[in-house]
Amino acid sequence: QVQLVESGGGLVQAGDSLRLSCATSGFTFSMHVMAWFRQAPGNEREFVARISSGGSVTHYADSVKGRSTISRDNAKDTVYLQMNGLKPEDTAVYYCAAGGQWTYEVRATTFDYWGQGTRVTVAS
Repeated sequence: QVQLVESGGGLVQAGDSLRLSCATSGFTFSMHVMAWFRQAPGNEREFVARISSGGSVTHYADSVKGRSTISRDNAKDTVYLQMNGLKPEDTAVYYCAAGGQWTYEVRATTFDYWGQGTRVTVAS
């Protein structure tokens, strides 16, 4: 049974930092591209960051570039998202996702497995 369980969300103040974690099981983690997406109220789900299966290549959305770092521990089947300098516009539910291929364009449809999400609220 495939499971992706996000944690680390919460209510923070603007400028604070958070580290999100996504613990996985039920599939070969080390062979999957891992990503974080987010969805704010009333908005579509949007890409945040992704990391290659080996961890050597990362890609970020412009909205978080320079403020966030995605990483993974293939020994622990876990992916992380460190977010610094949080802004109110970062408020959303954050989802981790696992996909089989590194595609030129990032599309949610290319990811096979999804977690239930963890809520991040940034107060101004």
